[in-house]
Parts: sequence; structure tokens; C-alpha cells
Amino acid sequence: MLPCIAMAQSGDKAGEAQAPLPEHLRLPASPPLAPTDALASFQLPPEFEIELVVSEPLIGDPVAMEFDPDGRIWVVEMRGYMPNIQGTDEDAPVGRIVVLEDANNDGQMDKSTVFLDDLVMPRAIALIDGGLVVAEPPRLWFCKDLDGDLKCDEKIEIAGDYATQNDPKHGLRSNPEHASNGLMWALDNWIYSANHTTRFRYSKGAWDREQTHSRGQWGISQDDYGRVFYNSNSDQLRGDLIPSEYLKRNSNYSGARGASVRLAKDQSVWPARINPGVNRGYRKGTLREDGKLARYTGACGPVIYRGNQFPSEYVGNAFVCEPTGNFVRRNILNESQGAINAVNAYDRMEFLTSTDERFRPVNAYNGPDGSLYIVDFYRGLIQHRIYLTSFLRKQIEDRGLYEPIGLGRIYRVTYKGKDAKQPPPMSSMSSAKLAKQLGHLNGWNRSTAQRLLVEKNDPSVRPLIEQMASSNRNHLAQLHSLWTLDGMGGVDWSILKEALKSTHPKVRSAAIRLSEPQLKTSLRPIVLEQLLSHQYDIPEVQLQLVLSLGQTSSSKAIKAAASILTQNLEHPYMRSAVLSGMKGKEVDLLSEIINRSNWWAKKSEKAASQIYTEIAKCIIRSRDAEAIETAIQLAAKAEVGTSFALLTGFRESAFKRSQGKWILDGKQIVLNKKVEALNDLLASPDEERAVLAKELYKAFSWPGKAELKKVSPELVALTSEQQARFDTGRDLYAISCGACHQPHGLGQDGLAPPLKDSDWSTGSKERMIRIVLHGLQGPIEVHGKKWELIMPGLSVFDDEQIASIMTYVRREWGHTASPVDPSEVKSIRTQYPGREDMWTVKDLLKIQ
Repeated sequence: MLPCIAMAQSGDKAGEAQAPLPEHLRLPASPPLAPTDALASFQLPPEFEIELVVSEPLIGDPVAMEFDPDGRIWVVEMRGYMPNIQGTDEDAPVGRIVVLEDANNDGQMDKSTVFLDDLVMPRAIALIDGGLVVAEPPRLWFCKDLDGDLKCDEKIEIAGDYATQNDPKHGLRSNPEHASNGLMWALDNWIYSANHTTRFRYSKGAWDREQTHSRGQWGISQDDYGRVFYNSNSDQLRGDLIPSEYLKRNSNYSGARGASVRLAKDQSVWPARINPGVNRGYRKGTLREDGKLARYTGACGPVIYRGNQFPSEYVGNAFVCEPTGNFVRRNILNESQGAINAVNAYDRMEFLTSTDERFRPVNAYNGPDGSLYIVDFYRGLIQHRIYLTSFLRKQIEDRGLYEPIGLGRIYRVTYKGKDAKQPPPMSSMSSAKLAKQLGHLNGWNRSTAQRLLVEKNDPSVRPLIEQMASSNRNHLAQLHSLWTLDGMGGVDWSILKEALKSTHPKVRSAAIRLSEPQLKTSLRPIVLEQLLSHQYDIPEVQLQLVLSLGQTSSSKAIKAAASILTQNLEHPYMRSAVLSGMKGKEVDLLSEIINRSNWWAKKSEKAASQIYTEIAKCIIRSRDAEAIETAIQLAAKAEVGTSFALLTGFRESAFKRSQGKWILDGKQIVLNKKVEALNDLLASPDEERAVLAKELYKAFSWPGKAELKKVSPELVALTSEQQARFDTGRDLYAISCGACHQPHGLGQDGLAPPLKDSDWSTGSKERMIRIVLHGLQGPIEVHGKKWELIMPGLSVFDDEQIASIMTYVRREWGHTASPVDPSEVKSIRTQYPGREDMWTVKDLLKIQ
């Protein structure tokens, strides 16, 4: 029996009452069910059935899996997770990777081989080039079986910064609920992770890495077109509708949209059983009156169904796991006018539910037989100690939910009346046969064949793949063929030119994207001319075209981008797609748009005004005197509506908003000379425009401007020691902060707020140190926008490192705030030894 609890839990919030459950919601013990009994607890649509693939003792505590080319299942066992209610000994090396085989071909796994053991909290795997990538934070290992016995013989470190090692002294930073995972080989041949800011690429035995934005929390998937999907515990589905590498190109542009887009607006859930055993069940709104979970609190492990065993209308649906509610959701993704809206396929019901409280679906996968596979962690206790509340701990003790551990199941969901056939082994297929698999009806086959062909890089099969890429009635075969060629070293222009003629917009878009390297060759004029012929294509293709045109500085490209932008004012992501590729070219774009006659009158005035305002903000942020002078001249000559929109953008970048007022904080914009057009704006007969111009006049300075006044203290130069700290901070920021807050400090929509010109960055050091050390629990308001987020702390960094990061942020991007000394960090760290709670805005505002 466990001892009574005499102290608060890590997840308790100061001053928050945790009322016990009402009597009618108090449940008896919830003993584990045998696998056959657990099957009887499931409810799903009558046209589907669920069957057991494997269970304990062949697996224990499974959290992730992957099928190899021959249909074997490789499973990650996170046996060290919460081995007891205190969460102690999580750093014990008890994790394993096992390989499951179906020896008699009956659809059930009956043999388990330990490939690799002695791991500390492993969390993800990826099969690559005959080996296995294993995520064991903070390391990524590339492991190989050299003698065919399905046991690891070689273990090479790929990366040493893949999340933080699970160690109690690392606090929140090592929280397994917020550590990197996933490792998905995507259509573009990059390997993406959830909750990580680096993507990897394997080519000819070498590993490349590139910074990317952080995606979700646990689990990652892609659709047939390579768009990446993910989620977080309270937000069931997000996705990248624009590849994120495009959106980080323009450091002058804030608020680019298209990555980490919230796709599901409704977070309501409909479990089949009451769910009192959720961490914050005492909070109003967490449970309904009947005791069932009301909203997502543990969404994870999404998968986009790409199989051929379900009816065709299920292809492209998103299945989302919810272990705290014991169910799996089916979302239909409705795509219209550039946006995707995810909606529950059923009215107040879920696709798969269980009355067994220990059913914990944590990941879902497409299988080689076209079916849907679900990984069941099968435990009573899944909440990690860092967030565990006294409310939940009491239930865990009273109802014996803390044991047993070491169980686990994998289930297969199939459509009744249709065979779920395993394909022939693919590892021994010839290159030509693999190429034919690129057009298979099952997405798993297509993706696996693409990976194997890229890894083999067999030149003899290239002509066949080129033929498939040039023209194919199966657009998915054509897409995979194009990206396979890209992974094999690149696609010839002759092939791309033919693919651009495809009748399918997804193929034309892919061909445009894959043509970008050609814009850096001697073929550039020919390629550009061919691409520009698509500027009057449908919006979906136009979106990719402007993204790709942003890779060149051609005046023709800028003119085409202006044309496409003004044609698609209401498109949710076209403005971001255009401006993301216009760094240093914003004023040229502005000139092109202004010179387009009468386009505004025919379009939405609000949307048109927003374009001008956003371009103006970019130009001011650039601090390019010549570009700013030209923009002022254009604003003076433009009609009143255009001029006012531009001046509004100037103000929003030159000033900052504080307590309802626009305040100039000392960062004057230096021009080469006085621009006479300013006088024209000041003398405008339009009163609003004249008032705005007068306000802006204070923001500009030029040689000889007598009325320039100092509006902020003199910038104190950094000492050599502080400068060294700033330089170190720049590197640390890039590693730990830049992927979310971006190198330009302007943040990223749906992911992280701006740091540039934010009082949270340049104001109280005491507040900022607390945020960096212990993390922040939203909501928080920055620049008038509310952000719902969780930012883990960086307590794993020492005082010198944190002082360096903060000094960099407080003095970069035109900031003039005082630097931070390690002693200041140490002082606050020692005030809160062992603190694991994140700070809230309410708590921070009490600190001066």
C-alpha cells in the first residue's frame, strides 16, 4: 500500500481549490482487462471491426512503432515512464526496441526479438537504409544489425541535442510530455519530428540537418501530398499548409501564416465512459455533468489515413488519439479556398471508444495491408509527475491505477467484408518493381518504395521513374516519382517541363517547387518563363508559384507576384506566401501593386488595405533608407486610401503600442536626406492622413533635422565581457529559441509570440529570468494579440548561458535594454530550488 500524501503535487496551482468528485462520479477500482476482454470493451461503427495484433508479454509499454518493408513491426517500449506514483527512477535504462514477427501469417504477431535494450526513455524510431534511427534524448542513434539476427551490432550517434535527457535534475526541460519524437520520413525526403526544431535528411550515408519550426507535442503524420500534421494535448489538429522553410525567409515580415495552422476549431469530445481520472477534473468545464470528458486534454498521435482497406471516402481523414478520454477521433478534412477545416465525422460520437479506463491510445499508423493500427500504452496512470495534481493522485491511490505496468497492446481496425492483405516483402524487390509500387493504392507502399529507391539510388531505374514522373494518369504515382528523383540527386528540367503540363494541380505545384534549383543554373531564363506561364493558373498552383518566385530577384517574378496577390486578396495564405519571399524587394512589390490600375476598386477594401499596411511594415523594419524614402514618395502620390494604409503600416513598425498610445521609444529611422514628399503628406487635405503624417514625422531623422529630440536614454555600450556574452547568446538563441521565435524575433503565428519590441523581452529582467528558467503557461498578450501557449523553461542551461541568451535578446533587433549578469540569474534560481511550475502572467505581473 502506498503511504498517505502529506504534501502538494507538482501540478497543483497555488490558491486553486481541488474539490473532490461528487459521490455519483466516484468509481471503484479499475483492474486491467485481459486482451480478449479488452476487445469486448470497444465500440466503433458497425461497418468496422477491431482485432488484436499483439499484447503483453510480447510487448510492454509501447509508445511508437513502424513497419519495415517486410511487414515486421518495430516497437518502442518506454518501460521507464512513471514506474511508480512518485515518478522516481525514470532515468533507469530499462527501455527497449523490439521486433515483432507473424510467423504463421495469421495477422497476429507471435514472436518478439529485443533489437536494442538498456535505453533511457526511448520515444521514436525510423527505419533508414537497413538500419534504425532511435531517439533516446538527448541523442539520436543510428543502429544496425550486421549479421541478420535482428539485434543491434552497431550504434552511431547522429545528434546529441535531440531534446533533453530524462533526468529529474533537468526539471521541466526533460519532461517526457514535451520532448522530441516522431521521426517521419516525409514526401520531400526530409525526416520531421514533433516537438523539435531540426529536420534531418539522409543521403549516401551522410546526415544533413536544417533548422525548422517546432511542430506539436506527440505524434506526427503527413497526407498524400506531403503536408505535415500534428497536435498538442488541448489542440487536436494542426498542419503546415505552406512548407515552413518558405515562411522564415523574410526577417522583415512578422506574422507569416500557413504553418502550424489550427485546423479543428471545435475541441469538444464524446467519450463512451465517464472520465473522473483526468488531471484537472476538479476544474469547471473539464468534465460534463455526467462525468465524461468535455474537451481535449490529451490529444496525441494523429495519423492521416492513406490506406486502401477502408472505403475511398476515408482517405485523407485524420484520426486523433485521446488516451485520457479512452477514444480515437475521426476527422473529415474539408478543403476549400486554400483552407482546411477538420470536423468530427460523427454527431456527438467518436470513431473508436472503450469503456476500459486503461485503454490509452497514444499513436496511430497506416499499415502495409491498408488498415489502421493503434498503439495502446495500456496503463491506469499516464499523467507525468511534473503535472500530476493532488486530485488525480488521490484517485490513483484509491483505485489502484498505479499498477500494473509493463502491459501494452497494438490493435488493427479494418473495414468489414474487405480483405486486409499483407503485400509481398519489399526489401528483396528489384528497383524496377519498387518503382511500380510508387503508384500503389496504399500510401504506405508508395512511401516505403520511395524511401527504398532513394536509399538504393540505383541509376538503372532512373529512366523508368522519369517516365512515370513525366506523364502518368495516376497523379500520386507521378508525385512520388518526382520526389523520388529529387531524393536520388535531382530532377532534370526536361522531366519537370513535362510534369508542369499535368492536369492535376498537385503535380503542377510539385513540379514548380522542384524547379527552384534550376533557377540557379544557366537554364534560369527558360525555366522562369515556363513558370510564369502558370501565373493565371488556379489559386492552389498560384500559391506554390509565388513561393517559388520568391527564390529569385527577377523583376518579372516580382511583377507576377504582384499580379497573383491582387487576384487573390481573400486567400488566407497568399499574402504570406508573397511577402515571405520579398526580403529586400518589398518596395519593388509595392510599386508594382500601386501601378496596377483600378484593382483595389474591384476588390475587398479591407483586404487591399492590409496588403499595403503589411508591405509598409516590412519596409520600415528593413531600416533601408533608400527603400523607405521611395515608399514615402509612393505614399504621397497614392490616392487617399492607399496612402493612409501605408502610413498606418509605417506607424505600426516605427512605434510601439503601450496603454492605448503609440510611443516612439528612441529607435529613430535614419534617412539619407529629407524627403520632400513628407511635406506633401503633412499638407494633405485629408485630416486623418495629415494627423498620421505629423505623428510619423517624429520617427524620421536625417542630417540637419534640427527638431530631432532624444526620447530615450543613451545606449550604453557593452563591455568586452558583455559583448562576449551577447555573441554566445546569439548562438544559443539560434539553437534553443530561434526555431519558434524566429531569427528575426518576430515570432510565428500559432506557435510563438514576437520578442522584438516586446515589453516582456526588454522590460523587467526579474520577470524574464523567471520565464527563461521555469517556463510560461499562457495566455499572454503581446502586441495586442492573445497567445495560448506553453513555453518550457531552459533551466538545463547554466546561469552564464541564460544570461547570454537574455543579453542577446535585450540588445538585438534595435533593443537598448540593459544586459543580464549571471549573478542575477543565480539569485532567482536559488530563490526557487526545484521549482517545476511554469509561471503565469498573473504571477509575473506581481513582480516589478
